[in-house]
Amino acid sequence: MRVRHVLLGAALLLGLAGTAGWFSLDKEARGLLLTLPTNRDILFWSQPQRDAAFRAMDRIALLAKWRTMQPGGTPRPLPVGAPLALGLDVDAYLQAQHAAALLIVQGGKLRLERYGLGFDGAGRWTSFSVAKSFTSTLVGAALKDGFIKSLDDRVTDYIPDMRGSAYDAVSVRQLLTMTSGVAWSEDYANPQSDVARFNNHQPEPGVDALVSYLRRLPRAAPAGERWNYSTGETNLVGILVSQASGKPLAQYLQEKVWQPAGMEQPGTWLLSKTGQEISGCCIQASARDFARFGQFILEGGGGILPADWLAQATRKQADIAVPGRGYGYQWWTYDDGSYAARGIFGQGIFIDPARQLVIVSAANWGGGARDPVAMPAREAFYRAVQQALDQEAGR
Repeated sequence: MRVRHVLLGAALLLGLAGTAGWFSLDKEARGLLLTLPTNRDILFWSQPQRDAAFRAMDRIALLAKWRTMQPGGTPRPLPVGAPLALGLDVDAYLQAQHAAALLIVQGGKLRLERYGLGFDGAGRWTSFSVAKSFTSTLVGAALKDGFIKSLDDRVTDYIPDMRGSAYDAVSVRQLLTMTSGVAWSEDYANPQSDVARFNNHQPEPGVDALVSYLRRLPRAAPAGERWNYSTGETNLVGILVSQASGKPLAQYLQEKVWQPAGMEQPGTWLLSKTGQEISGCCIQASARDFARFGQFILEGGGGILPADWLAQATRKQADIAVPGRGYGYQWWTYDDGSYAARGIFGQGIFIDPARQLVIVSAANWGGGARDPVAMPAREAFYRAVQQALDQEAGR
């Protein structure tokens, strides 16, 4: 994902002419400007630059555009429950994760709520690929609303500009499960990978930039036979939902999730250079509102989804070659019935229906999605929380 490039001096000159302008900004916007990188690609920003940016992606329109999801009138309560006896040093875990927020909701009650990096419950942290699971939920809503007739329909039925490409053979279901068979490189460390290059693509006139990029890609395997993680394809899912529903994704999310789930604060969704929500990324929300989304899904989606949607979306639909794990409809799955949304730098929502558990993580891992220390440590933390709840229940 790229954020619009603006040199620090130009941003200061244009946006902060005079001391009054500086002090009119909130602390997150000031922090971002003080560390504003000149590198265009957020994948290659330093950790201090990301620390400032992740809480302020939607603060300065010179850097990025966004749409806002407004909450309804009455937020869903998150009452404080009894502290959870974890038997581990939570402070040390937060520090090792370089975490901004950690929430544990169990049985609908907050059992733990901690913040770091100068972040707090009033701020919004960016989601990165946690947004994929929000986008998946909108596919379910569009299916129930009749905007999408069947997951076995072809992608090109809804996005005519993809006709004549490798996506002619791809169904909506295969797009959701990342089994299209279309070639794509998600190597975050390689500036020549598709995930690093697609936002720089210059589209043909009148064609969405992402559609223009993806329809040029070759086929690497028959559709449905191989799983390959692709943020580009989740972005295509978002375009499909928007075109099918006739609504911007942020508006549809506000109608179907933000207000029904009882969010407390506005959320934002960053836009691509062609004005489409970046549906594989970039929803900004408070940690508590991410927890409310998790609880909303845990409780069945508030009637906005087909009856069997979550049972299908959150079970293993594709083999990812990791024992005990899989991929559903834009959810990472575990064979024990739990599932998760995951973002590249340590953002996450872990849901365990058997224990009525939601764990929200907001972080800025130094090693990104494949951080060799932080990722397994978070998985171990999930297991520790499950074990603590089992001990508490006498299991």
